[in-house]
Amino acid sequence: MANPFSKGWKYMMSSFDKKIDDNADPKVQIHQAAEAAREQHRQIQEQAAAVIGNRNQLEMSLSRLQKERDKLTANTRAAVQQADAARAAGDAAKAQELEHTAEIFASQLVSIETEIDQTTEMHGQAVRAAEEAQQQAKRSQVEYEQIKTQIRELESQADQAKMQETTSRTLDGLQGAASNPNVPTLDGVREKIESRYANALGAQELAANSHTGRMAEIEASGADARADARLAEIRAQMAAESGGNELGKGSAGELEAGDDAAADVDDADVTLEEPGDAGTKGKPGV
Repeated sequence: MANPFSKGWKYMMSSFDKKIDDNADPKVQIHQAAEAAREQHRQIQEQAAAVIGNRNQLEMSLSRLQKERDKLTANTRAAVQQADAARAAGDAAKAQELEHTAEIFASQLVSIETEIDQTTEMHGQAVRAAEEAQQQAKRSQVEYEQIKTQIRELESQADQAKMQETTSRTLDGLQGAASNPNVPTLDGVREKIESRYANALGAQELAANSHTGRMAEIEASGADARADARLAEIRAQMAAESGGNELGKGSAGELEAGDDAAADVDDADVTLEEPGDAGTKGKPGV
C-alpha cells in the first residue's frame, strides 16, 4: 500500500512545480534553456578535446618509445660487435662482459618493443575515438547554432507576446472605463429617448382611436367648418364694401365732370362779350 504522506508530498510538489511553470516569465525560462544548451555544448567540446588530447599524448609517447627502441637497438648491436672483437683479440673476460651488456640492452629493447605494441594499439583506439569526438563536436556545434537561432526567435516571440498582452490590458482598461455604470452611454441615452418617443406615439394612437378622441376630432372638424364659413362671410362683406366704394367714386367723378363743363361754358360767354365791349368802347358818345 502506498504511503499517503509520500503520495501527498509528491502531489504537492508536482502542483507547486506546475504553478511555477504557469506563472514563470517566458524570457527567464528561455534564458535557463539557453544556459543548459550552452553548458551541454561546452561539456561535449571539453570531452572531445580530452579524447583528441589523449590521442596526441599517445602519439608523443609512441614517438618517444620508437626513439628509445632505435637507441637500444643501436646499443645492443654495438655491444655485440665489441664482444666479438674482444673475443677475436683473445680477451675472453672483456668479451663476456660485453656479451652481458648486450643482453641487458636486448632485454630493455624487448620491454620497449612490448610497450610500443601496446601504445600502438591504444593509439589506434584513441584515433577512432578522436574521430568520433570530432564528429560529435561538429554536431554539437551545429545543434547549438540552431538552438541559438531558436532562442532568438523565442525571445522575439516573447517580446511580441508581452507587447500584445500590454495592448490587451490597455484595451481592457479602455473598455472598462467606457462601461462605467456611473457614466451614461450614448446608446443608453438613445434607447431612453426612443422608448419615450415610441410610448408617446402609442399613447397618441390610443387616444385617437378612443371615443373621446373621435368626439374631439368631430368637434375640431365642426369648429373648423364654422371658422371657414365665418371667414367666407367676412370676405363677402369686404367684397361688398369694396364694390360700394367703387360705385361712389364713379358718381362723384361724373358730378365733378358736369361742374367742369358748366364752368367752361361760362368762360366761353365771357370771351364772346369781350369784343362787343371793345366795339362799344370804340364808339364815341355811346
